Amino acid sequence: MSIIERALSLVGLEKRSTIGINGWPVPLSATSVTPDSAQSVGACYAAVALIAEAIGSLPLRLYRQDGDDRKAATEHPLHTVLHRAPNESQSATEFWEWMVSSMLLTGNAYAKVTRGYDGQARALDPMVTDRVTIMRKGETIGGYEYTDRDGKRERLLPAEVFHLRHRAGNDPLVGVSPISAARAVIQLAQAEAQHGQSTFDNGTKASGILSMPGRLKPEQRQAIAASWASQYAGGANAGKVPIMEEGSTFTPISLSLADSEWVASRRFSVEEVARIFKVPPVLIGDLSHSTYSNSVAMDMFFAKHTLGRHLSAIEGAINRQLLTPQAARTMYAEFSLEGLLRGASTERAAFYSSAINDGWMLRSEARKLENLKAIDGIDDAPLSQKSGPAPQPYPSKQ
Repeated sequence: MSIIERALSLVGLEKRSTIGINGWPVPLSATSVTPDSAQSVGACYAAVALIAEAIGSLPLRLYRQDGDDRKAATEHPLHTVLHRAPNESQSATEFWEWMVSSMLLTGNAYAKVTRGYDGQARALDPMVTDRVTIMRKGETIGGYEYTDRDGKRERLLPAEVFHLRHRAGNDPLVGVSPISAARAVIQLAQAEAQHGQSTFDNGTKASGILSMPGRLKPEQRQAIAASWASQYAGGANAGKVPIMEEGSTFTPISLSLADSEWVASRRFSVEEVARIFKVPPVLIGDLSHSTYSNSVAMDMFFAKHTLGRHLSAIEGAINRQLLTPQAARTMYAEFSLEGLLRGASTERAAFYSSAINDGWMLRSEARKLENLKAIDGIDDAPLSQKSGPAPQPYPSKQ
């Protein structure tokens, strides 16, 4: 051990080997799991992208309650902010994708609220989570401090920040992300990926021991090791047949990745990541247990159990933080799930036919849901009964 290493050891900062027993890397420390490193795990990236892109693609509108009916409040400035352009640099889809991704990866998402003279929100500008500091006031939030890219600090009141939280942990005012709550799952997936990369980078097709007759000099060992590594090590040389000289023998001693259940463990890590984000594995690329019937059911599960909570939380945050107290009495924001739940054309046709014949949907409403042009008087026409060619008698066998 060098003098520098001894000095580091005395203060508890010594460097430890990353290679453990049988070549497996030593488990990473919990603090090494960051939003950026977690996205290097394919399943984690796919789960975050699945939820964020699904929510970003859903129409978000502001409605005004009108008796027992409701109407889209298109004239309200917040409707434009939510539905079309939250700010000058992003579309609504890009903005909500970014906000939901930040919420899932860090537990919190922030946007600066710009209000007009009437107190209504006119713009939402996203703020990087790592640069936001919550200023507490007892058991409530007294404000936020944001540091921009140039190092300039700005203090904002609670009404000037739109704050989304994933799940409250010990602190009800700060959200906790899935990767923070289940770091061990991400660590294991990272360790498995590192092990696989190390195996393919440094391993050979037949790994084992090279035996030579007699005792070798140090320079001979180095020459043989360098020759072996250059000709047979690495993925590009996999499958080559070694040529042995002067009585040397090669004895395989290690197991392959398939023998060590590495592939199975990688698949299980995908299921674990899907579990912490509460998404069906089939939707992030794990097709090992998928069929046509359960894939359709998983789509419904995703819309109801995965997106349902996130959409409800976002709608509640909009109604509480972006609407003025007067506007919140008669107005509310709501995502439209019709496009996501829309099935195949045959299923939609059967659904509309049943709804129209049962009397709880009009033909004009069905055409509107299908983005078809309105037809005057279509709702006044009588309902047509199913008609078709008369059934033909079964032909005689004679």
